[in-house]
Amino acid sequence: MEATGGKTKKGAAGRKAGGPKKKSVSRSVKAGLQFPVGRLGRYLKKGRYAQRVGSGAPVYLAAVLEYLAAEVLELAGNAARDNKKNRIIPRHVLLAIRNDEELGKLLSGVTIAHGGVLPNINPVLLPKKSEKVANKEPKSPSKTATKSPKKA
Repeated sequence: MEATGGKTKKGAAGRKAGGPKKKSVSRSVKAGLQFPVGRLGRYLKKGRYAQRVGSGAPVYLAAVLEYLAAEVLELAGNAARDNKKNRIIPRHVLLAIRNDEELGKLLSGVTIAHGGVLPNINPVLLPKKSEKVANKEPKSPSKTATKSPKKA
């Protein structure tokens, strides 16, 4: 009574008993991504978003999340460089997101801890410069005649 009897063992991944084991390649490597495809697939299944999850769904989700992360990190890195810093802090992330139109719309309802706010002064509160420049010339000739001339 031989259990294997010319057939491969169950779970032997199509190799003969005792053959060399092939190095496993992750789905992230196959897709050329940094984000974990397998973990995202597990989360999709455990989250019960649907009864069944296709094999391409976690790959697509990982690609989208990786793209968004890369976009935010690039903009935050630029904001850090503009502020003469080597490290990205939450303030840089906030400035990156709020100054980008599409990311700002996507994350409009999101609060970033220790991010602060965008620098913004309402134009009504600013001092009026243009009117002072226009008012340098006298309004009526009678007032200039009463003033004494300035000494040089």
